[in-house]
Amino acid sequence: MKTKILDAKQIAQKTERIAYEIYENTFEEPQVFIGGIKGNGYVFAQRLREKLNEISTTTNNVHLFEISLNKTNPLQNNVDLSIDSNHLKNATVILVDDVINSGSTLLHATAKLLAQEVKSIKTAILVNRTHRRFPVLADYVGLNITTTLQDNIVVEFGKKEQAYLV
Repeated sequence: MKTKILDAKQIAQKTERIAYEIYENTFEEPQVFIGGIKGNGYVFAQRLREKLNEISTTTNNVHLFEISLNKTNPLQNNVDLSIDSNHLKNATVILVDDVINSGSTLLHATAKLLAQEVKSIKTAILVNRTHRRFPVLADYVGLNITTTLQDNIVVEFGKKEQAYLV
């Protein structure tokens, strides 16, 4: 059974609110890098960048990149960035995913980013499950929802946008 937790309008509103929060906390930074986890995390990161470019007075300072990793077994393959990692040195990075499930994906992506000697890392998440296995905190959150380990959150972007609990 699926229970809708966000519809298209709510996803758009939460995306805009998170973009404003990011802007409020990074407007003095010369550059901000938004790294989206491959798949829905990257789609959400693209939307955040679009909104940031709409509200920012300097649109050239927001850079988007994709983070690829094996979500099922992140230790089996490398974490890859679609950007030259030298650009991230001393940079502010916003790590983006659609949902925090266990927290493992964000931990492995964070480890890769820390190896680049970034200035700071913040996380932006559309749906934050408050029941997870690893201690990952979301800095910018669209929706906090309490779940059990058996519950799953699915986000669909595109033609029929929604987030639901399974």
